[in-house]
Amino acid sequence: MTETVREGSLGAVLSHAKIISDNDIAAALAEQQRSGCRFGEALVSLGIVTQEDIDWALSNQLGIPYIRLKQEMIDSEALDLLPAAFCRANRLIPLIRAGDELAVAIADPLDKLALQAATEQAGCRISLSIAPIEDINRMLDLCYGLATGTLLGFSSAVFTTEQCDTANTDLSGSRLLQLLLQYCIQQRLSGFSLKPLDDRILITGRSGQHELELGQLQPDLYPAFCSLIRTAAGVPPAGDGGGNGSIIMEYQGCRLTFQVLLLQGIQGDYLTVRRHIAATVPATLSQMLLPPFQKEQFSRLAGLRQGLVLFASRSLQERCRFMDLLLEEQDTSGRAVMILGHEPGRMIKQFPRIPLPTSDYGKGRLIMDALEHGPDILVIEDGTALEPFSAAARAAMRGKLVLVGMDIRGTRNLLDHLIRFRQRNVFATSLLAGIVSLKGIQLLCPSCRQPVSLPQQELEALQLQPPPTVFYHALGCPSCDFTGTSERLFLTNSICFDEALRSRFETAPDGSSFMAGLQADGYRGIKTEGEDLLRAGAVSPEEYLVAVIQ
Repeated sequence: MTETVREGSLGAVLSHAKIISDNDIAAALAEQQRSGCRFGEALVSLGIVTQEDIDWALSNQLGIPYIRLKQEMIDSEALDLLPAAFCRANRLIPLIRAGDELAVAIADPLDKLALQAATEQAGCRISLSIAPIEDINRMLDLCYGLATGTLLGFSSAVFTTEQCDTANTDLSGSRLLQLLLQYCIQQRLSGFSLKPLDDRILITGRSGQHELELGQLQPDLYPAFCSLIRTAAGVPPAGDGGGNGSIIMEYQGCRLTFQVLLLQGIQGDYLTVRRHIAATVPATLSQMLLPPFQKEQFSRLAGLRQGLVLFASRSLQERCRFMDLLLEEQDTSGRAVMILGHEPGRMIKQFPRIPLPTSDYGKGRLIMDALEHGPDILVIEDGTALEPFSAAARAAMRGKLVLVGMDIRGTRNLLDHLIRFRQRNVFATSLLAGIVSLKGIQLLCPSCRQPVSLPQQELEALQLQPPPTVFYHALGCPSCDFTGTSERLFLTNSICFDEALRSRFETAPDGSSFMAGLQADGYRGIKTEGEDLLRAGAVSPEEYLVAVIQ
């Protein structure tokens, strides 16, 4: 270990744990001297280690518990023992007091000066846990409130100085959120995204295929801003993976809905907010606004008595409503129906519903256990992964009609997924009875649509030969609540497999070739129907691109 790193320091701990080398230490010290940052921050900024590496090493080498903070872990009486400014300066937060001992979560357990000061301030012995700095900052904002005398850190070349100043003085982030939502409406953007980078939060808007920068945020108060959006959208607190919800906004006397999509990134939440108009699925096929060919295919699927029927969509609710629609069209009299999952089975007919476990192994096990009860029709909310799909295939082998939800976007992706399962002998092609793939598409308001011309790059992206002579955008008007849209329809690929199609699927190398063969035979589905809507001026080129091509 290099002599410039003292024993007991972070560098020494990481060196003893064989996480960093002497060369890494030298590079971090040079970066520390250049930028004035902490040693650990220098290691992370150079990409030598992650913050998780540092936390893990400190926890193991020092024998201090490593925890992820939640608000319910923090006692309000403990907060009174240490001032907010002191906690922020020393990157720690009190958790709970027990007698003369105060439990504290800290980002840097080697900061002896901070620990000594905390002991003096609280008048208690200090017991330590290590927590990520982003957890500590988020809890400080939630428990003490946002720091005073600071600004939100929003800057933009798109908005005026006055608009930026107004957004920055509201540390809750509410005014910034309103500003971004209003801009999307006024400029007819499909949505905006907040993208955490190492040193800033990039805010971008989306218009068709084009992305434009709307501004930037400083990362200090970003966790609190994300917390605001989570709460407003009804997205659960931070956990593993992502989440989604919706925000209702009042605009010019109208209530507009925005969908909030969230992924947990290394530097913070990656958020996308976009306009959303729900499409409803009626309880009868006759009420569905589907083309005659697709209605005929779906009706054939409703007459099946056995086999696998797969429903593909990234929207859990929408694919489950289509499974419900097929159940409504099915003659279920004298047949035992069992539903595995919370979401299916919400139309007119009522059937027993069994919660589906979260693990793939648990899903597969439940499907096999359900077979012991002798259902004639088995509805599975999610069978995307190998274990539940394999179990669903075994159920179909026993002569059951099995309806399976697949968390997959698009028919080609679903077919590729099935071909991979086929190649691994997960199921026999003879079991495949049908597939239903669905995508929502938003129609333009006919009262305010206006013709527009497209640049050559966008024309090529639409993949149309020949392209329409005119395209349309909608400006927004009172009749459409200034949204520029009217109703939302479903485009579907409903395919009822017979022996000829199963034979073709058995030899198909990929989903694209299978669909190309169907379309050459005159099949009318999502691509054809979407193109008809575009040529008729019923949808914008951006909506066609998102709903049909991408």
